[in-house]
Amino acid sequence: MSEPRARNWGGNVTFAAARLHRPRTLDELRRIVAASRRIRALGSGHSFSAVADTTGDLVRLDRLPHTVDVDPDSSTVTVAAGATYAEVATRLQAAGYALANLASLPHISVAGSVATGTHGSGEALPCLAAQVRAVRLVGPEGDLVDLDRDADPDTFPGAVVALGALGVVTRLTLDVEPTYRLAQHVRVGVPLDEVAERLDEVFGAAYSVSVFTHWIDGEAVVWLKRRTDRPVADWAGGRAATVPVHPVPELPADNCTDQLDVPGPWHERLPHFRPDYVPGSGRELQSEYYLPRHRATEAIAALRRLAPVLDPVLQISELRAVRGDDLWLSPAYRRDSVTVHFTWADDPVAVPPVIRAVEELLLPLGARPHWGKLSAADPARIAAGYERAEDFRKLAASLDPVGRFRNAHLDALFPA
Repeated sequence: MSEPRARNWGGNVTFAAARLHRPRTLDELRRIVAASRRIRALGSGHSFSAVADTTGDLVRLDRLPHTVDVDPDSSTVTVAAGATYAEVATRLQAAGYALANLASLPHISVAGSVATGTHGSGEALPCLAAQVRAVRLVGPEGDLVDLDRDADPDTFPGAVVALGALGVVTRLTLDVEPTYRLAQHVRVGVPLDEVAERLDEVFGAAYSVSVFTHWIDGEAVVWLKRRTDRPVADWAGGRAATVPVHPVPELPADNCTDQLDVPGPWHERLPHFRPDYVPGSGRELQSEYYLPRHRATEAIAALRRLAPVLDPVLQISELRAVRGDDLWLSPAYRRDSVTVHFTWADDPVAVPPVIRAVEELLLPLGARPHWGKLSAADPARIAAGYERAEDFRKLAASLDPVGRFRNAHLDALFPA
């Protein structure tokens, strides 16, 4: 079954695919892949870049069964690629298990989040893809390919954050742990000077920490998500919020996860937004950069100087800590990172010049753009920031010699 063209969640990308497929069975998916000249998989559509676009066929897996199978013996869960983290988390919690980390928006698909190196927040927590223990995908001839962390140690790190270049992922096996509880509280009026000067204390103050700022006023709002089974840290800059707040101060906090230090299950506190809140169109643009942690203070200073340029088109900016990992195309590959996220106004004319100005400051500091966000950087420059880029290109060529899963975006990043 095919459908007309689709758009991404933010509305800034209209997919150029001639056909959109939504198979209901694995066999149907395999036939679609084998019959396509070029095909790309589309997750929940939350990427703002053209990473999923194609002029060939586009396939969504949201109509395949959303299986969630827990294996207590191996402390893993095997999930359908089209499932969202909200779905997986709810079913894990009911079974007494948890993931170590979640993104701020739980409605994104598992496969799409993993493929682009999407992350949560926590200085001891790597990106979501680091939870993956095994991957099953449909190869270029409709064949099934299984890759495992233990069985394929030489190639597996290149096959997780893979931008859809190796095949259509149909299921992933993730590490899990026993369920836990978190309490979330917010500190307002925190000086940005304090964040920059006491970076380790701020990001070490809770299990998951997010720093929100407009840059222009020199202040930040810090969200702290602490595990109730761990000691409470000493840092307490600014003052405690007395009412719930939204990351964008002008917006109501109704759809945000519970704050005011009220404990609750992990999946109802780690995201910023409630699992039962279904977002509509993004009405925004986004870009994000992973910086080496030791360059974060320089980046904060540079962005503060740029604040008058940012302010007219910036809704909010968020800083988070992410632990390094060994995944070849992870923007946190082999380095602990601080990410700087920008939620921009939905203005496709005014925003790109500001993104270029941001990148002029951050790329020389070693920043790697998020694969699913907007960037003005030359693709060759982006790829040059990954020491295993050539290894990834060779891996993609070996698993997909006919280039069935490539698109113009990948061709520019990793020329065949």
